[in-house]
Amino acid sequence: QVQLVESGGGLVQAGDSLRLSCAASRSIFSFDVMGWYRQAPGNQRELVATITRGGTTNYADSVKGRFTISRDNAKNTVDLQMNSLKPEDTAVYYCRGQIILYVYWGQGTQVTVSS
Repeated sequence: QVQLVESGGGLVQAGDSLRLSCAASRSIFSFDVMGWYRQAPGNQRELVATITRGGTTNYADSVKGRFTISRDNAKNTVDLQMNSLKPEDTAVYYCRGQIILYVYWGQGTQVTVSS
């Protein structure tokens, strides 16, 4: 059973930074792609950032230039560095991993940005 566990969420003020981590129960390089998604109350879950096994990254327009997705090989985590946070970034952030057609989700971590 593949498990993804997020950590690092919290309550911050607008303009602050936060770093999320996603720990996987198997090598992060076994996933074809890993990423971060978020869901705000009343909204659909949306893509934030993804990284492929080869290292190609992709970002939502709303976070480009502020968020960075990366891998920590030593810790076997996929991290999301979030800078210049805005109140509209408030959401539950989920880690997602995909191996061929199998998709795995973490339980989510809350990020709240106050104005």
